Amino acid sequence: MQAELSKPLNHKITPSPNFFASARDDLQSAVERDPAARSRFEIALLYPGLHAIWIHRISHWLWTHHAKFLARWLSQLARGLTGIEIHPGAKIGQRVFIDHGMGVVIGETAEVGDDVTLYHGVTLGGTSLNKGKRHPTIGNRVTIGAGAKVLGNITIGDDSRIGANAVVVKSVPENAVVVGVPGQIVKRTQPHHAGDAPDLNHTALPDVFANAIRDLLSRVDELETRVDGHSHPRAAHYTPVGDAWEEVDYAI
Repeated sequence: MQAELSKPLNHKITPSPNFFASARDDLQSAVERDPAARSRFEIALLYPGLHAIWIHRISHWLWTHHAKFLARWLSQLARGLTGIEIHPGAKIGQRVFIDHGMGVVIGETAEVGDDVTLYHGVTLGGTSLNKGKRHPTIGNRVTIGAGAKVLGNITIGDDSRIGANAVVVKSVPENAVVVGVPGQIVKRTQPHHAGDAPDLNHTALPDVFANAIRDLLSRVDELETRVDGHSHPRAAHYTPVGDAWEEVDYAI
């Protein structure tokens, strides 16, 4: 795992050929990733995630051309109109889709690769008072689920998926799934690659802790059987039946 985390991220922020070409690609990405989308005309008029990205492209150009106050003013205008806050210094790639978008925050030194999908409530936040790189770098084709927080100068590898409400505070290798608080890295059994359909299943959250507890209890039963020659009855609430904890009164 450490060797994988030390590898450089295999992506660069793709420069925009021109505003209108990028806007056309953005509309197409919305059609592909939102089953509720009915027409490009409706998307262009009514999707705040696209509006936030389009305004950011203008504010980022102003930021890099030394009109920082105007860039900040424009980004705050976009925040009020869309509920999405993207610092004009952030670097955003092509075909980034923000679904719903309310509450999304992207910090100044964040970098987001191509074909990334962000859901509402996502934060790409900083954890340092230093002026340098303090926000995450997101690889290509990454999906970040609703409410997830990715914090600090860390790297999320290409084709990874961050589960809903996960809190990610350490770098993630390519083709991984992250779940829980703090985020636990789970390697995929079916890798995602460039050219595959967008991976939007951000509710697929394996319960790594419950699985570990089950394995430990199974091992304890095995050891007790070896020592005593028979298994011991265990209280029902130690392990769930299927996905539900049964026969336990938690006063709820």
